[in-house]
Amino acid sequence: MLYPINFKRVLFFVFLLVLSCGGGGGPGTENFAPGTPLAVDPANPRYFMDRSGRAVYLTGSHTWANLKDRGTTDPPPPFDFDAYLAFLKKNNHNFIRLWTLEETNYADPEKDKHFYMSPSAWARSGPGLALDGKPKFNLEVFNEAYFTRLRSRVAAARANGIFVSVMLFDGWNALNTGRDKSKWKGNPFNAENNVNGIDGDPDKSGIGHETNTLSVPAITRIQEAYVKKVIDTVGDLENVLWEIANEGHAGSVEWQYHFIDFVKGYERTKKPLRHPVGLTFIEPHGDNSELFESNADWISPGARTYYTNPEEPYKVDPPEADGGKVIILDTDHLWGVGGDHKWVWKSFLRGYNPIFMDPYEEEYDYESGEKEEFDVVRKSMGQTLSYANRVDLRNMLPAGRLASTKYCLAKAGSEYLVYLPERGSVSMNLGDAEGEFTIEWFSPVEGSTVNGEPVQGGGEVKLVSPFEGDAVVYLRKN
Repeated sequence: MLYPINFKRVLFFVFLLVLSCGGGGGPGTENFAPGTPLAVDPANPRYFMDRSGRAVYLTGSHTWANLKDRGTTDPPPPFDFDAYLAFLKKNNHNFIRLWTLEETNYADPEKDKHFYMSPSAWARSGPGLALDGKPKFNLEVFNEAYFTRLRSRVAAARANGIFVSVMLFDGWNALNTGRDKSKWKGNPFNAENNVNGIDGDPDKSGIGHETNTLSVPAITRIQEAYVKKVIDTVGDLENVLWEIANEGHAGSVEWQYHFIDFVKGYERTKKPLRHPVGLTFIEPHGDNSELFESNADWISPGARTYYTNPEEPYKVDPPEADGGKVIILDTDHLWGVGGDHKWVWKSFLRGYNPIFMDPYEEEYDYESGEKEEFDVVRKSMGQTLSYANRVDLRNMLPAGRLASTKYCLAKAGSEYLVYLPERGSVSMNLGDAEGEFTIEWFSPVEGSTVNGEPVQGGGEVKLVSPFEGDAVVYLRKN
């Protein structure tokens, strides 16, 4: 029996098809299919997987102003998000953290600058003036411009094949960061800044730690309403991950656990999508145990001695990821801004998803050679993504025991991806591998590829790099 064609419905499904293809463009668009966000891969829980069962490796550059404009003028200059997406695509990145900065302004005496941020999540309707001389916040009324921007930027990232960690709170805001407590002066939960009688600093410390705890129920209620609003705004988009807070303080753990469960509970009412929920470095802190013991789907640990120890393992020699959590290893929680391209390759071959806290277009005091190295860092993340998409990543495990350099991802007997941090050679244990293997050498700095002579499995082989500097070698069974 023939039925009349519903042209509106046909156009709607054509629209979904085009959207799922990312507008025909960027790297990673093959990850997206309508209604299928990422899930932890049960076969290899170091990574997420898509609907097809393909493991998805995440890597990319994130910067502070990519959601809220940030600058030294009031209002701050608008952030060119389209140019930023083009920058990410150029470097073959597929992941960003989308920052929220809760304060409206703060002073940075170290840089002798004052920073301003806009827009805010809540309406500034008054009556009365806040500490910055503008109308006070009404914490019962949302600023729709904020959520419109959030929606448009997550959707634009999706159209370019980029996954987005939507940051719900900025825990750094609730710390005394040495900036004359000025971050708290610009916080909507400061009693001087809202019309609702909300006081996020009941102990009068001038910092507002309590906003990232469960100690003030009225604040928790307002925060829960805000989280629901965020989920309602972008929760239907499959490129979303949630991040509870950036670097919450040591007293925020119970509060962050509450919101992990709250997000998951609310999403259960929002069929059919569920998105991975993440917990990032507790600052300042020690052993990251709260992250590993949490109900979070992904975590982002930090250096146990944070900025002070250059020999911190996560910085120089990340231990092999054991698959207990998907770990997004972020330079933000290790150096602030820092790292080099060798760290990217080491992290990738140890089973992590490395990302970079990027100064991008902001004024930044680079050390000698640092700006040039950061260009290589960005390129290296894109290079690792290219290899992650070539290999059978779902069945690739960290296997440092098989390579003398100790940096190896392997599908034993079939594929091996090995990193040589220095010029020279690597000995490979192919004792459990039979047959002939092709050899491909790659230079992260030069971006060039050289094919080597095939080797036979069945024992130990020594491979000599053709490049002057560090190198990657890919062995694949014929």
